[in-house]
Amino acid sequence: MAEPAALAALAAHQQGKFWQMHDAIFGLGTNNLSTEKITAAAQAIGLDMQKFNTDRISPAVKQQLEKDMAIARAAQVTGTPTLFINGRRISDRTPQALQQIIDQELSKSK
Repeated sequence: MAEPAALAALAAHQQGKFWQMHDAIFGLGTNNLSTEKITAAAQAIGLDMQKFNTDRISPAVKQQLEKDMAIARAAQVTGTPTLFINGRRISDRTPQALQQIIDQELSKSK
C-alpha cells in the first residue's frame, strides 16, 4: 500500500494538505492500510474528494511519484527512516555509533 499512500499524499498536496494527509496515513499504521481507509483519511482532513480522486490517478501526480522515487534510489534511500549525517548514509543507529560519526564530522570542520 506504499504507492497508493504516496499518491494520496501527493494528491492531498495539490490542496495544500500534504502534512495533514501524511499524519493521517501514518496514524493508520503500516499493517492497517487499505484504499478505503486512505479515502476515509482524506475525507477526515477535509479534502475536496472529487479533486482528490482525480489527482491521485492523474499522470502528473504519478510522474511526481516516479521522480521522487528516482531521487530516493539515487540517494540510496530504500525505506523510512533513512538517516544521513553530512551526506553519509548511516546504517548503525546506536547512540555510540551516531556520536562517533558526529565527532568525526565535527573534527573535519576544525
